[in-house]
Amino acid sequence: MNEKKIYAGIDIGSMTTKCVLMDDDKLIDHVVIQTDSAPQVSGVNALEAVLSKNGFDKSSVSYIVGTGYGRISIDIFDHTATELTCHAKGVIYINPDVSGIIDIGGQDSKAMKLKADGSIMDFVLNDRCAAGTGRFLEVMARALKLEMDEFGSFYEKSDKPCAINSTCIVFAESEVISLAAQGESKTDITAGLHQSIAKRVGNMAKRLGIGSSIAFVGGVAKNRGMRKALEDYLGTEFITLSIDPQITGAIGAAVMAKERGLKEQKAV
Repeated sequence: MNEKKIYAGIDIGSMTTKCVLMDDDKLIDHVVIQTDSAPQVSGVNALEAVLSKNGFDKSSVSYIVGTGYGRISIDIFDHTATELTCHAKGVIYINPDVSGIIDIGGQDSKAMKLKADGSIMDFVLNDRCAAGTGRFLEVMARALKLEMDEFGSFYEKSDKPCAINSTCIVFAESEVISLAAQGESKTDITAGLHQSIAKRVGNMAKRLGIGSSIAFVGGVAKNRGMRKALEDYLGTEFITLSIDPQITGAIGAAVMAKERGLKEQKAV
């Protein structure tokens, strides 16, 4: 059994749960699993999966920090922190030159402006409407009978994106079905959807004055069409991170676990 002390960060999102392990020197590994109907089960399963994968057991974990919407539902955490804090800390750990963050997750979207030291100066959060979220994209892809990979690839193939006027997920789905019935191509409808979300989320970033050095994170950041649509709307290229953009929140939680764990050890 490996006795090396490690730290864990667990991000329990509405659609996926991410767990990152790190030691005093580096990130060790991570896993991403689907979030169960009982979020606490997902948190435990993710931790156990990444520990087992790397030959550790629970006694090896010195400190655990939880984040995400499911963080209040689980009792294995030594500390919990907001997604905003953890995404900022995780992104800055990977690239300290980032000055703004756009995060599109399963059920909300966020824009953050960072101070020079990496802490949050200001933020805008959309958590009251599904438009501009991973859930919105999944519903639209399903309405068009497209797989998500194919759905994301259509943005750059369109010469004439359709105008999508509805911001409500229910009305937008009806609008998409109506456009398809009128003979509009799936390519142009999909491109229009990406433009609609880019405008909605991009305006959040513009209100904060985020103009450059932006990192795009969250599960939706893996959708290359959404990334390009946002870059086009904002007139800038995002900073490319060297890690999976879906796990930045879990990385930030792991970094915080290490900081707090070491501080408590020194206090003893």
